[in-house]
Amino acid sequence: MNRVERIQTLLHASLVPAECAVDDESHLHAGHAGAASGGGHYRLRLVSTRFEGLSKVARHRLVYDALHEMMPQEIHALAMTLLTPGEAATG
Repeated sequence: MNRVERIQTLLHASLVPAECAVDDESHLHAGHAGAASGGGHYRLRLVSTRFEGLSKVARHRLVYDALHEMMPQEIHALAMTLLTPGEAATG
């Protein structure tokens, strides 16, 4: 299983998303210190009912909790767009 698949598996297990898109942007950061250590750069768009009523910080914490075993060795940077289904439908 590659890293993107692993990220998706971990997120699906804990956040049961309606949408989970992970893009590996590591190639855009070649030569960056984080890339040298082997950690990848990823962009995440996640839609989940688990985010209902939560602040942006609380949503980020849920994602980091789900991915803790991959941080920071396998994931060096993670850009996140975290939405409720209602937010995703209007935005």
